[in-house]
Amino acid sequence: MERRDFLKLGMTGAFGMMLTASDLLWQVKQAKAAEIPPNSPESLSPDEALQKLIEGNQRFIDHHPQYPDQSALRLQEVAQAQHPFATILSCADSRVPAEIVFDQGIGDIFDVRIAGNIATHEAIGSIEYAVVLLGSPLLMVMGHERCGAVTAAVQKESLPGDISTFVKAIKPALKKVKDQPGDAVENAVVANVQYQIERLQKSKLLSEQVQSGKLKIVGGRYDLDTGKVTIIT
Repeated sequence: MERRDFLKLGMTGAFGMMLTASDLLWQVKQAKAAEIPPNSPESLSPDEALQKLIEGNQRFIDHHPQYPDQSALRLQEVAQAQHPFATILSCADSRVPAEIVFDQGIGDIFDVRIAGNIATHEAIGSIEYAVVLLGSPLLMVMGHERCGAVTAAVQKESLPGDISTFVKAIKPALKKVKDQPGDAVENAVVANVQYQIERLQKSKLLSEQVQSGKLKIVGGRYDLDTGKVTIIT
């Protein structure tokens, strides 16, 4: 074999190795892309985001969780930025963890938890941050069965320290169900969700997002016995 033929063969082999490396890199990128959920939080409409929550809750009820977005890859995806598809104002009760009852994972839900799921100024500010700056298309205010804070408000209990502030924030909601038949606490749980939504709707930032169609605000009631979240309109 002549020298020029040998060099030509060597260059062809090297070029072939370069193509192989390039192909391999492309395949790695494709594999990673395949692991990213097709419906990214940024692309979900408010109704699609709500449906995603409802489907996750049904999996939780059926005891068939998928534990989505809890992989090492997901950690890397959200390490530098977050785009939660839902924001949930819920009670701080240890039995109502949003990610678990909706079968979601890291970076999926922007949690704002406070006893009685009350919309304090700090809670509203946190929600405005999630909706306006992070682009969350869905906001749910979620109360729950046998809520201690609501029960205390109904029973007009005298509570020590700052615990009484939760009762004070819930009391306005009780006026709507004062003479309503049925279980007083259960009625108050639903009324409190509706009242806190009314407070949130007074936020100029949130109302602008609703009017533009970028945000949907709904109420939810979590059943401690069954795990089911019922949508409150």
